[in-house]
Amino acid sequence: MNPQVPLAERIRPQTLDELMGQAHLVGPGSILRTAIEHGRIHSMLFWGPPGTGKTTIANIIAHTLQVPFFQLSAISAGVKDVREVIEQARHQNGSVLFIDEIHRFNKGQQDALLGAVEKGIITLIGATTENPSFEVNSALLSRCQVYVLKPLDEQDLVRLMQTAIEKDEYLSKKQIELKETAALINISGGDGRKLLNLLEIVCEAAGEQVTITDAFVMEIAQKRIALYDKGGEQHYDIISAFIKSIRGSDPNAAVYWLARMIEGGEDVKFIARRLVILSSEDIGNANPTALVMANACFDAVNKIGFPESSIILSQCATYLAASPKSNAAVVAIGEASAAVKQYGDLPVPLHVRNAPTKLMKNLGYGKEYQYSHSYEGNFSPQEYLPKELSGKAFYQPGKNAREEELRKFLKGLWKDKYGY
Repeated sequence: MNPQVPLAERIRPQTLDELMGQAHLVGPGSILRTAIEHGRIHSMLFWGPPGTGKTTIANIIAHTLQVPFFQLSAISAGVKDVREVIEQARHQNGSVLFIDEIHRFNKGQQDALLGAVEKGIITLIGATTENPSFEVNSALLSRCQVYVLKPLDEQDLVRLMQTAIEKDEYLSKKQIELKETAALINISGGDGRKLLNLLEIVCEAAGEQVTITDAFVMEIAQKRIALYDKGGEQHYDIISAFIKSIRGSDPNAAVYWLARMIEGGEDVKFIARRLVILSSEDIGNANPTALVMANACFDAVNKIGFPESSIILSQCATYLAASPKSNAAVVAIGEASAAVKQYGDLPVPLHVRNAPTKLMKNLGYGKEYQYSHSYEGNFSPQEYLPKELSGKAFYQPGKNAREEELRKFLKGLWKDKYGY
């Protein structure tokens, strides 16, 4: 094979037994493996992080079943390409269509697949790094089984490197000692393709005799990291810096990291979705408009797309960065979840239970419930929590102007019950 072909492609597994990781999906006796071995597969979506084997499993399916296999990338393919494949598949029984990054297909492109999938003209295999519940329309999603792929663990990654060193046509000719692996594994982040590309760069830099240590890997990686981080543009590190800049109220850093993602070709919906999460996680009731703004941003970029959506993302990111911050909502749900786990299924107090039938009313459901709007100030200080949790304040308003108003309001209602 041409040495210019990346290492990950040169040693791509051809059988399920050669695949590293994903034993829950393709291990002995698993549903997917059994289906493949019996030659009866269904349309499916592989959802998981980069470099976990989505494309590889699709190729193994095609190789094992020996069926007509078509492959498209949602980055470059359009409705015309989809229709051309479907037309070819009409004349070839059992055709499989693999679409990489299917989350990048818009509604019209996904709709073009529906009829062919439903009629069995093609068996669709889609790969996505994004939650298909959000990115794949419901009609297509209902026709596919979703399989979740996990990041490769340390043992899988070490085995992957050893296999590459032993079996690759070019690396096997070198004298390579894999003395330390922590740096390679940490940088790869569970991404097998990223790991192999870095391993190849390190081995090329060292010559014919290679002793791989963490220090040597870090030295090479710092100089040449961009060579193997194409497409993702240090995806997870940069989104982390972006989120932390907004959380830290630095709109200048936020818009810089936003520009890095935009220039790297990041999916606008991925960025916008993270802004929606952040608006509640890091701002919350300190500025309730933040969630409204972030949700409007998400809707807008879905309609607009690049390049204009970069302006919308910039407006939202800088607004969120300049907003007061509070993580009170995160703490509240965390405390409440901990109480659920500690106390189990505590009974709902009778007076706040639903009582739609006469029997339930006779059992005391809803009895003595005080309808808040019938009382002065639309408030009655009755108990809503199970008695075991009475007085437990899960929500503590943050130290900011808006939530201090909420604290004052709640204290006026509940006096000292919740310690406001």
